[in-house]
Amino acid sequence: MHHNEPAIVSVTDLPITEAKWVTLKKIQWKDQEGKDRVWEMAERTTRGSSGIDAVDIFPILRSKSKDFPPSTIIVEQFRPPMGAFTVELPAGLIDDGETAEEAAIRELKEETGYETESVIESSPLLASDPGMSSANMKLVTLDVPFDESAGSPKQRLDEGEHVVKRVIALSELQPELRVYEKRGFIVDGRLAHLAAGWAMASKFSSSD
Repeated sequence: MHHNEPAIVSVTDLPITEAKWVTLKKIQWKDQEGKDRVWEMAERTTRGSSGIDAVDIFPILRSKSKDFPPSTIIVEQFRPPMGAFTVELPAGLIDDGETAEEAAIRELKEETGYETESVIESSPLLASDPGMSSANMKLVTLDVPFDESAGSPKQRLDEGEHVVKRVIALSELQPELRVYEKRGFIVDGRLAHLAAGWAMASKFSSSD
């Protein structure tokens, strides 16, 4: 199969009547002083019965044979709205009738091939970009015990999905994201914040 570099061909205005996945809304609201105000927002039209749009997945890979340090999985993909390759946590939209945790387990397997044995933590409902959109999400941390002798598992990507996965030691995550930046990738905010928190926690705990 021949692979080309993805590229933006054109960007045009999209009439709302033609939009399939998102829509725009005008909000009229009153502020704390009773003043009438207007806000524009984007809204996903795909939200199911869970009331949650999407799940971000923080997999923690543990070596069964203790051969490698605690690691995580990140994904690289071309994101048309950014016009660039991004590096992100594995993520996906939540199917109707599915919980955030079920979606996380399913998406991890589809995007990376890795399977989890348990949910370590599921976050409260989080805003994705509250100044622009009603989009919301949960961050689900998954325990992924892994036997290296089995090799790297196969992804089960949907047609048209081009996602490259990488396993990175948690201690290397923040420096590795700086390397991505130098290579012209855009780093997803949630992944960057997680990496910064991990690095900060490690720094402070080692200085006790």
